[in-house]
Amino acid sequence: MPDVIADGLRVLFCGINPGLWSAATGHHFARPGNRFWPVLHRSGFTPRQLAPHEEQELLGLRLGITNVVARASARADELAREEYTAGGRALSRKVARRRPRWLAVVGVTAYREAFDERRAAVGPQERTMGGARIWVLPNPSGLNAHWQPAAMAEEYGRLRAAAEDADAPG
Repeated sequence: MPDVIADGLRVLFCGINPGLWSAATGHHFARPGNRFWPVLHRSGFTPRQLAPHEEQELLGLRLGITNVVARASARADELAREEYTAGGRALSRKVARRRPRWLAVVGVTAYREAFDERRAAVGPQERTMGGARIWVLPNPSGLNAHWQPAAMAEEYGRLRAAAEDADAPG
């Protein structure tokens, strides 16, 4: 699955890994029922709700998408701890090279596994990576019933506000 990425993004969103539907279509967060695109719009990151096949439009908004683990699977719980660890190292190198202001990991479990941060919770993290601040967001998968769309949009909106504050002069 190719990254949607450029140098100096405002926010680089990082999924856990591609689902089978996304891998088949070649687009991030493509499965019907995934709430990423509606939540991204509802939180104010995009002026309208984009479809997965429009993901390249994110670059014009200084946003991008990558994944912790490149291998596609039906469920994230099919991934091995070693895949998360190796993916975390690769992500660290990518962030250091591309220099986004914020890295937004969508899925607290993925963040905990990839970076051995067992107590991490949704929200801004103390840790930085390659100069980027880190924010852990709720996983937008339809399988994540703990978070409803309105609450997810509120959390994504908190990151958007922080990213806008970081862009403000002075």
